[in-house]
Amino acid sequence: MIPTEDASARKREIEEKLKQEQETLSFIRESLEKSDQLTKGMVSILSSFESRLMQLENSIIPVHKQTENLQRLQENVDKTLSNMDHVISYYHVAKDTDKIIREGPAGRLYEYLACIAKIQKAVEYFQDNNPDSPELNTVKARFEKGKELLEAEFRSLLTRYSKPVPPVLILDAIGGDEDMEVQEEVTLEHLPEAVLQDIICISAWLVEYGRNQDFMNVYFQVRSSQLDRSIKGLKEHFRKNSATSAIHSPAVQTKRKETPTKKAPKRPGKDDVLDIEIDSYIHCISAFVKLAQSEYALLTEIIPEHHQKKTFDSLIQEALDNLMLEGDNIVSAARRAIMRHDYSAVLTIFPILRHLKQTKPDFDATLQGTAASTKNKLPALITSMETIGAKALEEFADSIKNDPDKEYNMPKDGTVHELTSNAILFLQQLLDFQETAGAMLASQESSSSASSYSSEFSRKLLSTYIYKVLGNLQLNLSNKAKVYEDPALRAIFLHNNYNYILKSLEKSELIQLVAVTVKKVESSYRELIEQEIQNYQRSWLRVTEHLAERNIPDFQPGAKLKDKERQIIKDKFKGFNDGLEELCKIQKGWAVPDKEQRDTIRHAQKRVVSLTYKAFLQRCANISFTKNPEKYHRYSPEQVEDMIDRLFDTSA
Repeated sequence: MIPTEDASARKREIEEKLKQEQETLSFIRESLEKSDQLTKGMVSILSSFESRLMQLENSIIPVHKQTENLQRLQENVDKTLSNMDHVISYYHVAKDTDKIIREGPAGRLYEYLACIAKIQKAVEYFQDNNPDSPELNTVKARFEKGKELLEAEFRSLLTRYSKPVPPVLILDAIGGDEDMEVQEEVTLEHLPEAVLQDIICISAWLVEYGRNQDFMNVYFQVRSSQLDRSIKGLKEHFRKNSATSAIHSPAVQTKRKETPTKKAPKRPGKDDVLDIEIDSYIHCISAFVKLAQSEYALLTEIIPEHHQKKTFDSLIQEALDNLMLEGDNIVSAARRAIMRHDYSAVLTIFPILRHLKQTKPDFDATLQGTAASTKNKLPALITSMETIGAKALEEFADSIKNDPDKEYNMPKDGTVHELTSNAILFLQQLLDFQETAGAMLASQESSSSASSYSSEFSRKLLSTYIYKVLGNLQLNLSNKAKVYEDPALRAIFLHNNYNYILKSLEKSELIQLVAVTVKKVESSYRELIEQEIQNYQRSWLRVTEHLAERNIPDFQPGAKLKDKERQIIKDKFKGFNDGLEELCKIQKGWAVPDKEQRDTIRHAQKRVVSLTYKAFLQRCANISFTKNPEKYHRYSPEQVEDMIDRLFDTSA
């Protein structure tokens, strides 16, 4: 049981806490009431604010929309005014540009082009918006006038500044100094840079806006004339200068191949005029290639790409045709020379043909893209030259074989015949053009391999040809020798000619060239030469046979001779003396031009005659066959040798 005091205290404590809780609850209720009142006040304020916002919105939105419409209207007005100004400006274009158009583009091209651009825009405007307006015709006429003046300016600039390239500059461009290790490429400047840029600008405008291709015709006509004049100027340069000054001018030799100034073989009795003409033509061919390449480079800057090949084709025609015509004239001259049997004249074709064939790759590259008729001109000329050259070679060989045996045309001293020297000279001159001559012969071959002949094949053909000429020459000489009544002179004549042929073969590359197909040419000629020496020596038998032992009686020294025996010895002396004098008199006027051969023949003859004569004198030394021995014993062995030493010496 709880004590009373404790219960009272516990009760008081509980009552105290209850009282506190009641106070707290009362405070909370008061706070809630205040909060409700504040909330109601805030709601009232917000409701009022919302009401006012709605009123404001209802007032502002119409104003905003109205302002927006006003701004749009303002913009439309501004655009309309701007467009009106722009449109009105088109109506003033003709008037505004009149002065500039009339004065033309000279000296102010870019201002002029800007002016035409305005006119062009006006034309486009009226075509799109008012095609029936008179203003359209006005600006159209102004545009056409402007275009016409631009075309005129194009022609004027091109004509005024296009000049022929000076010959010295061309010669520099087609070659280089042989002493220089590094060759410098020479650039040909056809137009001043500023002028070129104006021409390019006009060309571009005419293509894009002018819808006109007439200027391309103007271009090729003007440049074609300059190209042709440049080449003609080079030809005139060669005509005015001697061959030496022409070749040693600042011009230099072609770097890729043989020098274009390689001279044609000189012909007996001809001056240097022909050489200069050949040099001129060869240089002009090289010049055409270089100038045409330069023209094409210039053309690509001015003419639209899809018109370049055609324009270039037209541009080069005049100069190319003139060169081909000159080449045809050379072929015609060669044909006439063949008809006259002047085969050495045909040699002018060889250096030209060689140069044409060497230049052909550059020619083909330069003419790439041109018409087939243009590309075929050089090959056609080459074919013509090869054909006429081959004809000349064959007819020359026939002429050597068939040269008539005319007595008055034979050398009286038995020296080298003109036919021999001319034939050898012709063959030697072919050495400078072995590949060209071989190709000529190969071009006429009907075999399937002819179209693709090799250098080895053509060299064999040339070797065979030379051997054929030599064979024809030998046959003809043998026939000609028959004109001589004296067998000894006949032998000297053949000896001289065979010896001349052999020495000429040995001094040049002819011997090696013939050896390509025939190995023993040299030994064959040596045998012929030795055979003719022996034939010549037989002429002395009529002298030495008088001294032969078989014709001399066997005399005993000191024995007295019968009259008949004495007469035999007298006749032998007389026969020897008369024969010796006659032969020496005749043969002294004969010729053996080769000193080595002359000395050999004399020495061999001296040895035979002197030995025979000495032996005869020794046998007759102690025989008394006459009271006047000096009458018969006219010459000592030394005198006989001296007489033989004076053979073949017209000055003795």
